[in-house]
Amino acid sequence: MNTRIDSERAVRPIKVLVVDDSALVRKLLTEILDMDPEVEVVGTAMDPFVAREKIKKLRPDVLTLDVEMPKMDGLTFLANLMRLHPIPVVMVSYLTDKGADTTLQALELGAVDFVAKPKVDLAHTLAQYREELICKLKAAAGAKLHTLTRNQINGRRRLRKKIDADAIINKRTGHNQFVNTDSIIAIGASTGGTEAIKEILMMMPADAPAMVITQHIPELFSARFAKRMDSISAMTVCEAQHGQHILTGHVYVAPGDKHLLIERKGSNYYCKLDDGPAVNRHRPAVDVLFRSVAQSAGANAVGVLLTGMGDDGAKGLKEIQDTGAATIVQDEATSVVWGMPGTAVSLGAADNVLPLEKISDTLIALTHAGTKFGT
Repeated sequence: MNTRIDSERAVRPIKVLVVDDSALVRKLLTEILDMDPEVEVVGTAMDPFVAREKIKKLRPDVLTLDVEMPKMDGLTFLANLMRLHPIPVVMVSYLTDKGADTTLQALELGAVDFVAKPKVDLAHTLAQYREELICKLKAAAGAKLHTLTRNQINGRRRLRKKIDADAIINKRTGHNQFVNTDSIIAIGASTGGTEAIKEILMMMPADAPAMVITQHIPELFSARFAKRMDSISAMTVCEAQHGQHILTGHVYVAPGDKHLLIERKGSNYYCKLDDGPAVNRHRPAVDVLFRSVAQSAGANAVGVLLTGMGDDGAKGLKEIQDTGAATIVQDEATSVVWGMPGTAVSLGAADNVLPLEKISDTLIALTHAGTKFGT
């Protein structure tokens, strides 16, 4: 542990460089970030060439990076940056179909996270946007890149009141025992999750048990993400639809604006979508999916919690474990942010804490054996 770096972070704010070709966006982002005493905008840049020089001079902890810029596009700059001078990056993107594809490419290239472009009129949404932007920048500052040491984030902020999974699905007492029901794999993820999910799906066989996935992602991104996963996986991947029959060899991704639950009818599972309030400040929320899996699948499930900021999914994973089902948590070394999985470990909800590259083989072994791994 580098105590000098940790001590330094404790006494100085996170240094941010804002890179965007729009003077208005640079101004808005700077004003928003300056509201937090734990964040300091050390500079701005209108294009990648100016940004490159300011990175050398100012040594920022995090970059906000525009996707489309003159002289060199954001993706090309990001690829060069990750190759030559890796630094945590939060992409700033328009929430459009084109922006979704570009942003998903940026995550593949090494960006930690993304936020929407700020709107000129932020009067009604400023607090929510500021909270999202600052939380993601603080998480990025502590994110694990291949050549960077992870620094703990010291900031403590007053957030909006959290709503738990009770708002969507009531918790039951006692355990249901289901027989002659297929196995089902439930996966939850947030920051860094799109790439972690990709690594798992690339290794799963076409006849693997059905998977249901909640990844914290905007509405316009989830369908594009599912399509990208379908192109790299032997399994069939789609965005979940209400009432959809869950089948072996298929993967169902929660839409970006609805909670995904599963329901059991007879020996079959079905997708259920719910547009109720955000849970743990997220819709879709992992805790909602995991609770439904615990109640509808019981010990026939395997719960998996991957990299992510915050604690969404940790309590739900414990509920899955309490039914006798197996649980897996991604380890700290391979997680971009060890918030969600770390919380699950602290709750005792993890039967297996594994590096990302071992999760797919363990899932195959668990679902084939039908018992907890290692028991």
